[in-house]
Amino acid sequence: KSLPEECHLANDDNGKMTSSLDKVNDAMTLMPQESFHKEQNLNNGMQTIDKDAFYVNQREIEAHQVNLQNLCRICGGSFKNDPCKRSHPVHGPVDDEMQALLRKKERKATSWPDLLNKVFKIDVREDMDTIHPTNFCHNCWSVIQRKFSNVPCEVYFPRKGTMEWHPHSTSCDVCGTSSHGIKRKKQDPSPQGGKRLRIIAERARKVMYARSQKQVNNKSIMKKITNCKKIHLSTKMLTVDYPVDFVKSISCQICEHILADPVETTCKHLFCRLCILKCLKIIGSYCPSCRYPCFPTDLVNPVRSFLSILNTLAVRCPVKDCHEEVTLGKYSHHLSGHKEKKE
Repeated sequence: KSLPEECHLANDDNGKMTSSLDKVNDAMTLMPQESFHKEQNLNNGMQTIDKDAFYVNQREIEAHQVNLQNLCRICGGSFKNDPCKRSHPVHGPVDDEMQALLRKKERKATSWPDLLNKVFKIDVREDMDTIHPTNFCHNCWSVIQRKFSNVPCEVYFPRKGTMEWHPHSTSCDVCGTSSHGIKRKKQDPSPQGGKRLRIIAERARKVMYARSQKQVNNKSIMKKITNCKKIHLSTKMLTVDYPVDFVKSISCQICEHILADPVETTCKHLFCRLCILKCLKIIGSYCPSCRYPCFPTDLVNPVRSFLSILNTLAVRCPVKDCHEEVTLGKYSHHLSGHKEKKE
């Protein structure tokens, strides 16, 4: 080939090389832009997903808190199961009824956290609204009342222990069972006794019932004989809720009022002087409690220490519009003051 032709071919090759290099450069410049746009779109998509998830979680937490307001803090029961829908705040002062009961028991607890800690052994002072309910049911309130009261009642705590609360999660028990309360585990049924044992128990129950009815009839007859309701003070007039056994020890075995001018028999039973003398005169010369032989000459005064304890007991004045509390030793003097005012 001649020299001009070779120069022409070389120029063509150079032109092709430069055009291919330009295409490669254009592609290289376009690729980062496309990847940048893809990453930006992906980030925007992730942000929208995060926002949606945040709003969903926020809604779930709010619904969880609403469900917590319908559950008891202590037992986990639902307030909807109570026909009256009664509930009591976990935090705050004790209501008037419970306060009066505590005063009779000479207890000093004035707030619900203190009482809940004493009865159920739980500390509610560090509770969080997002995890723990803020109220407890009336059944748990009745359990607290039974703890400080001597009145028998058929109130039971529905669980083996107090409820444990956890933060909201995907498998949340609160959100699934808020309408009926947290379910407790099923207990195995107790094995039934044999037929023979049931018959024996039924017979024993009938015998005990017959004996108790006989004792009740005897007591009612003796109360009619004494007829001292207007003279002697009832044990309900005591300002402090003493134990049952102590109240029995300061009560007459016949009229069941607070002992007035107490006397002691040879069998160590205590009666009001007026009550025992009436019974000995009508029923016969024996002790109304144990039927041991007893005569009016056998009656003696109790020991001084017992009489001093009896006279220091505080009672409420039964006179209308008089709310004064006086000791039993000064009661007769206080009552005579009312009579002088009337005259």
